[in-house]
Amino acid sequence: MEQQVLDLLAATLEPAAETRTNAERHLEQLYTNDAFPISLISIASHTSVSLSLRQAALLVLKTFVLRTWAPSIDDFQGVVTINDATKDQVRQSLLALATSGDQERRVVSAASYVVSKIAGVDFPESWPSLLPTLLQLVPRSHETQLHGVLLVLSSLVEDGFDEEQFGNSAVELVRCIYNVATDESKKLMSRSLAVSIFRACFETMRLMYETDKASIKQFMQEASDAWTPFFINVLKLPLPQIPAAGQEDDSGSGSWRGAIALKTQVVKALDKIHQTFPHLLNQHLLTLFSTVWESLQAHVGPYVTLYVSDNQQGRLEDADRLPYTLDFLVIEELDYIQTLVGSVTVKRELDAQLAPEKLSNGSSEGTWITQIMSILVGYSQITQEDEGLWNFDVNVFLSEETSETANYSPRNACTYLVQKLWFIKQNTDNLVSEYSVQTKEAALFILKQVLHELDGSSIEINPDLARAYLNFIGLAMHNDDEFLRARGYIVAARLTTISSTGLVDAVPEYAQKTLTTIDQDPSDVVKVSCIRAMQEYLKTLPSSRAREFQVQTVAAISNFLSAQDLSELKESEDLLDTLVETLRDAIMADPTLCLEHPALDVLFTMASYGASSFQTTMLVNEAFESITSSMAAKGNDAYTQLCAKVLPTLTGALDVGDMTSENALSDMAVSLLSSLAEHGPSPLPQTFVATIMPKLYRLLFSSNDFSLNQSATVTIRHILSHDADQVFSWIDPATGKGGLEIVLLIIDRLLGPEVDDASAAEVGGLTVELVEKAGADRLGPYLMQLLRVVAVRLSTAEHASFIQNLVLVFARLSLTNAKEVLDFLAQVHIEGGAGGTGLEVVLRKWLENSVHFSGYDAIRQNVIALTNIYKLHDERLANIQVQGDLLPDNTARIKTRSQSKQTPLRYSVISVPLKLTKVLISELANPISPSTPGLVHNHLRADSDDEDDEWEDEPGFVDLGNPTTTAQTSLSVELMSYADESKWNVRQWDDETQQYLVNFFKQASTEPDFETLYQGLTDEEREKLHRMENPTVQ
Repeated sequence: MEQQVLDLLAATLEPAAETRTNAERHLEQLYTNDAFPISLISIASHTSVSLSLRQAALLVLKTFVLRTWAPSIDDFQGVVTINDATKDQVRQSLLALATSGDQERRVVSAASYVVSKIAGVDFPESWPSLLPTLLQLVPRSHETQLHGVLLVLSSLVEDGFDEEQFGNSAVELVRCIYNVATDESKKLMSRSLAVSIFRACFETMRLMYETDKASIKQFMQEASDAWTPFFINVLKLPLPQIPAAGQEDDSGSGSWRGAIALKTQVVKALDKIHQTFPHLLNQHLLTLFSTVWESLQAHVGPYVTLYVSDNQQGRLEDADRLPYTLDFLVIEELDYIQTLVGSVTVKRELDAQLAPEKLSNGSSEGTWITQIMSILVGYSQITQEDEGLWNFDVNVFLSEETSETANYSPRNACTYLVQKLWFIKQNTDNLVSEYSVQTKEAALFILKQVLHELDGSSIEINPDLARAYLNFIGLAMHNDDEFLRARGYIVAARLTTISSTGLVDAVPEYAQKTLTTIDQDPSDVVKVSCIRAMQEYLKTLPSSRAREFQVQTVAAISNFLSAQDLSELKESEDLLDTLVETLRDAIMADPTLCLEHPALDVLFTMASYGASSFQTTMLVNEAFESITSSMAAKGNDAYTQLCAKVLPTLTGALDVGDMTSENALSDMAVSLLSSLAEHGPSPLPQTFVATIMPKLYRLLFSSNDFSLNQSATVTIRHILSHDADQVFSWIDPATGKGGLEIVLLIIDRLLGPEVDDASAAEVGGLTVELVEKAGADRLGPYLMQLLRVVAVRLSTAEHASFIQNLVLVFARLSLTNAKEVLDFLAQVHIEGGAGGTGLEVVLRKWLENSVHFSGYDAIRQNVIALTNIYKLHDERLANIQVQGDLLPDNTARIKTRSQSKQTPLRYSVISVPLKLTKVLISELANPISPSTPGLVHNHLRADSDDEDDEWEDEPGFVDLGNPTTTAQTSLSVELMSYADESKWNVRQWDDETQQYLVNFFKQASTEPDFETLYQGLTDEEREKLHRMENPTVQ
């Protein structure tokens, strides 16, 4: 069988998709053959087989185990396909492979992972010998075999053991790996792996600590006391001599790679201990701080040699995911120093070291401040690798500059350390140096971070020192090195725009220098740095002065864009974002001026290239929304001029997007149109509807993109809201249909079965707007037909936001015409599995999903509508059964995801009035202070031992008898006056709605029917009412 499996494995690696698919299917058909997993292990064990096929065999074996080994595995697919005898053979053979000493680490790693998955199910019951076997192998294994054993142990600790299994073996396991870690005869990489296993133990220990604090604390204290001295000794060891290129192997116990790997794992382990059980290290904190600090000082020289002066490759890990390059070690040390600086013990010691009298007696060269600055500047220097990347792609430079990068480096770590070092802000006279170009740039980089921390604080920089900094920066701005020049302009903007430096008067001068440099400097790195710096100046200058730089800034950005390869701009998200943000700030200095120069054209150009980027799209939308709202606030004339300028461009973008099938471009254009319509006046400018509606109509009937459909639907809703008359009087020249008919057709399409829930998510809001603006007279027979279609679509809706949107159609109508809504729904019949009368279908969906509604306005409308329906006391509602409370599962067995799918949740069945009451109770906020209103009625008091049945009025509570709180109509109007916030996908309560609910329950509690409903409430619901303040009925 091995040959058959080998041929199939080879076929899975073929480039032809059909060949791969057929081979994978045939492999799955072999799952029921007991010889199949044995054959896979045999293939993986043969060193004569190619590495790719050995890895493929183990990958297939992993999938086989996850799908068929045991029901407790999450990915289990329902059938155990092999017998116990075969399982035992698989376990032994696989463990033998993982601990065989195979030279291919990737094979050993893959085998170890599968062992851990099986062990998670079978250990210790079905595989009691596993851990004893491994622990016995550790002391007598040769180096290659030890590596495999440690990998298996690592996989078991990280993925295989649960808390109970780990707890039973923790003492012996930790002792075993301690012996490996401290054995200087072992390879450094093996010792590193042992430390890594020890670190992984802490995550499981953290979980166990919640249930057995005393014993876990004692065990971890003993372990920490044993390991910490070893950790400190490792950190104190000097690094070996830097090897020549190509000689960084792990031969011998003193290798460069192994030493760094061991030190890195030690720091990571210390940091893990500190994060999970910080008290374990209390007595060692000062020693650890000084040791790590001395280590950082010792590593600056090698770091600069390897990465600043030379271009050695960094960020490297071995096959076991153990980092072994110096930059990784430095990052861990810098991060751990951050952690230590946050401790009270270290902070107290640093305060003592930094005391003025102590500093005055010591050499300036030896002070903590000088040492810290040396460390920060040393590790903040630009590496040759980064310099090459930034020269090649300015977008990478910007991503680093904005800290929006996954490439976390020592330079990034230094910026976070500055935030922790509180004393730097009081000692800013050691931040610049007169050494190399790299150190000058690094010093300015740190200075910028310090200035950022100073901004908004009460600490002021000495004016003479600030001027000295400015002079130093001025020299940097004219240096031949482009990165130092760029840093100069960036820091100049920060230094002159924060109040604590007293240099605000210099802002116009430096803003002008920055604009000039954008046009004249040959370096793109300098240009984009200046463009970014202009954001600081434009935000600081008063609008009257910022206006003077608007035209120049727009022209500079336009010229920069024209010099770029626009085909590459789509991939330069950070560059586009910087350009958009600066352009936005320039325009907002005086939005009316953007009608006189090409600012909006430049914005739309960048929008077209960044349409596929979420971040760029968001920035463009925010910028355009600010412009639109600002122009609309200036009156109809300004808004009309804005429309005249932007509508041709936006509608043209829709045409281009339609022709090229670029949904992202069309979506961007529609989003901008939506902002334009949302902030428009009433009425809208003439021809507004005629210009936009044909485009939206075509899009909504041709696109299946959910985002595009949502934006177009919202845009039409805004248009209807501001100028329904213009919509109703418009005639589409292409079809001859009127505006009302066009909107009805759009709604009918969105509610149709061919449009998914996500695409139709906003149709409910459009429907409500149309009904309210057109009215029953204009809609005529279409009104009932429209509402019927909404009810039918609601019966099949699944997405929570879509259900909310459709339910709110009936909720809005129920605010004033609850009885008419119920009467209409009772006459509607809906086919299908969820069918019945419209009343049954709508109320089920409504009540079962109300607790998931989000947004102040939606919750407010929903509450008022439901109380209106409750007050009708309609007998038809009592006959409708809906989903009630979740029924508890009495089994103690833990279920996997697959088992949960096979046994869905069960709910009770209750009547609509009871469900409605439960929903309204769920909307009551839990009282968290004496100022939260509350209630209880005579039925609630009957369950209490308190015989005082009088209403009590205590200070600090809302007076529910006040007429202003009991007048439903006036309160409803007030509640409905709030702006629409349904787009906020959060559940929040507001005081007015809470007061309204309290008032409602006070009134309902006096009605005879409430006694029956109260008996159907859960203890938690009754308790929620009990916890409210207790006004008593006579």
